[in-house]
Amino acid sequence: FRRAHTLTVLFILTCALGYVTLLEETPQDTAYNTKRGIVASILVFLCFGVTQAKDGPFSRPHPAYWRFWLCVSVVYELFLIFILFQTVQDGRQFMKYIDPHLGVPLPERDYGGNCLIYDPGNGTDPFHNIWDKLDGFVPAHFFGWYLKTLMIRDWWMCMIISVMFEFLEYSLEHQLPNFSECWWDHWIMDVILCNGLGIYCGMKTLSWLSLKTYKWQGLWNIPTYKGKMKRIVFQFTPYSWVKFEWKPASSLRRWLAVCGIIFVFLLAELNTFYLKFVLWMPPEHYLVLLRLVFFVNVGGVAMREIYDFMDDPKFHKKLGQQAWLVAAITATEFLIVVKYDPYTLTLSLPFYITQCWILGIILVLTWTAWRFFIRDITLRYKEIRRQKQEHRHERDKCLSNGDGHSALLDEPNGNKLRERKL
Repeated sequence: FRRAHTLTVLFILTCALGYVTLLEETPQDTAYNTKRGIVASILVFLCFGVTQAKDGPFSRPHPAYWRFWLCVSVVYELFLIFILFQTVQDGRQFMKYIDPHLGVPLPERDYGGNCLIYDPGNGTDPFHNIWDKLDGFVPAHFFGWYLKTLMIRDWWMCMIISVMFEFLEYSLEHQLPNFSECWWDHWIMDVILCNGLGIYCGMKTLSWLSLKTYKWQGLWNIPTYKGKMKRIVFQFTPYSWVKFEWKPASSLRRWLAVCGIIFVFLLAELNTFYLKFVLWMPPEHYLVLLRLVFFVNVGGVAMREIYDFMDDPKFHKKLGQQAWLVAAITATEFLIVVKYDPYTLTLSLPFYITQCWILGIILVLTWTAWRFFIRDITLRYKEIRRQKQEHRHERDKCLSNGDGHSALLDEPNGNKLRERKL
């Protein structure tokens, strides 16, 4: 029935598109016809995927919603592959087919400069530096981290990613002027106010969702209009709740997985800034906002698939399809940045920045080796030593009681019992 329904929808959509093309005379504009043909092809693919793609872990508000974003992931990845195989000039000029205002080099805004919170030299407005930093990206930071917290569902991991990205901005401000910010812009406005408040509100929302009673009732079985409206609103909440317990220090596999998640998150954040730089897109352009909306929808599914694969590998024997697509998209975006502007990426880090990163990497590797290798060997050695001491103490106790013969006879049996217990 589902396949027949899909074929019916595709047939109707194809007939509708063909009917539209027959009603009007085909323009003699090759670029316009190409754009229209590509859009129609994408619509047909999305229609097919929404009905035939594999369901993900989420079922609210409807499984078709998440199948739609899965198909959008495929389309976006194909678009990135196409951009990757163009020359730098052709790739930038291709963006004009999406928006004629693109394809023009844009100056990067420098958020650094005068970092005085109170500027006595400006008599009209001494706090002008603060008001200059309060632009549209302040609420974007808050809502972005609110949604990221709903995806990750862990306070410590969110704070680590937030702080690590500020360190990355410090490290890469010699490459992109957009990363140059004042110290209070980094740590007070970003980490504490915007990111911290977003993470706090996200954790409060997660707490409410974990305490909510998930008992669903059909809409037409609810007698009151108030209950029906409440049921419609709750349709956009999860069908059931799964609390994420990452436990990164429990095993080497989970530790490496958590480090990989943090790495992909940070790389995706960096791609946002570098793609704007190499493709000449202004920060306020709608394509930048659409990319963030896209990652919010696909990132939540990817995180759930990763957690299910880590938490129950016997039931979830392979990683989910959305998680693989997100990883492929992030890697392809990075390859585009490398190809389009290798000079910027190869600018050498300042010496003190290099020292800090080397020290941090050494500390992480040292802790990993101690926690998952040296510590386990030490604990195993202590346990064997404790068992030998207990065995020697029991033997000495038997000999001191004058029962040496029986103790020597029972010693092999005692060793066999201990081996069985071990």
